[in-house]
Amino acid sequence: MRQEKNNIFAGIDWILVVLYIVLIGFGWLNIFAASKTEENNQILDFSTKYGKQILWIGLSVPLIITILFFNSKFYEKFASVLYLISILSLILLFPFGKEINGAKSWFNFGAMSLQPSEFVKAFTALAVAKLLSDRQYNFKLVKNQIKAFIIVFFPAFLITLQPDAGSALIYLSFFFVLNREGLTLNYILLGTTVIALFVLTIFFGASKMFVSLFIIISFIVAYTIYRGGKRFFRFNWYKILAFYLFVALFIFGTEFTYNNIFKQHHRDRFEVLLGMKVDNTNIGYNSYQSELTISSGGWFGKGYLEGDITKGDFVPEQHTDYIFSTVGEEWGFIGSSFVIILFMLMMYRIIYLAETHTNKFGRIYGYSLASILFFHVIVNIGMVIGLLPTVGIPLPFFSYGGSSLWGFTILLFIFIRLDAHKNYDW
Repeated sequence: MRQEKNNIFAGIDWILVVLYIVLIGFGWLNIFAASKTEENNQILDFSTKYGKQILWIGLSVPLIITILFFNSKFYEKFASVLYLISILSLILLFPFGKEINGAKSWFNFGAMSLQPSEFVKAFTALAVAKLLSDRQYNFKLVKNQIKAFIIVFFPAFLITLQPDAGSALIYLSFFFVLNREGLTLNYILLGTTVIALFVLTIFFGASKMFVSLFIIISFIVAYTIYRGGKRFFRFNWYKILAFYLFVALFIFGTEFTYNNIFKQHHRDRFEVLLGMKVDNTNIGYNSYQSELTISSGGWFGKGYLEGDITKGDFVPEQHTDYIFSTVGEEWGFIGSSFVIILFMLMMYRIIYLAETHTNKFGRIYGYSLASILFFHVIVNIGMVIGLLPTVGIPLPFFSYGGSSLWGFTILLFIFIRLDAHKNYDW
């Protein structure tokens, strides 16, 4: 087999690199628009948000070179070590982390803070790829599926304890990867059903939901017994009873959890999202202002740096989680569509390249990357346009923040390195 070349740039996919540069560049333009003021409008003012983002972008260059310096074998060989180190970083947050907005999610290094959860995603993807690509690993066995679930959801559990539910939510994206590698759709269907029942219980109340489900299930059971006869009931009555009990426990358990464990601001966000209450001045303020900002842009936008709502600083955190609202106001529907198309092209390119890998490790990692990007884009834009609750998830390569930018840069360029060497000796 051919040996790897010494040139670290040999074989890399320049289409992905160009998409990366365009997204980061366009993202910075919108960060500048969202955070500049009349007093601070110098591009190289590093005390500002846009100035700091230039530093993060500049420091991404040596980070990329470092990632490309290591060959493909390194990432497969040390995937487990990198994963364990990332888990340790999450654990160390509890005694040493800095609390921001009620969550211990950051390490403070003087003038700089880093959020480990942004980096753990890449190393979790490596660990999943390492496990599933093992030739001795049979993913059809339940015990092996449990191993994969532990690798995926243990970091999600630690992140939830910070608490940072939004970042933990992203780990659901790995279900797409596991399904691609043979996990039955039943898990995804079960998860979707659970989420639907959870939402419907909140909206209608536990009593109405239980009575409705009891009637529906009873009709199904009666029809099944009619078709299967008494013999079917004799051998399955305990399963039917267990199913009734499970539904009852889940419905009333959901109501108890919602009313007694969820905090008031969590309940408020769900109720505003579901239309159970209207609150455009308090808990629903961010979403309301964001929707207003985007809709005001029309088809072609108001023009770069001409967004009066953005200038007025009406949308909180507009330079981070709500950066897409700046695009909507100043660049309009056309600009917003352009951004979405860029992300679609990037995800399509990643999946296309992943399918060309003869080595399972690279393919699985590629699908992990595409799934994480997809989940981030869908949840962030859904949040900004009011279709999903506010959960604090950044738009990849676009939102302000060094941890987010570096985390996604690591995710992407590890794949670019794996793809560049896919034809060499593993």
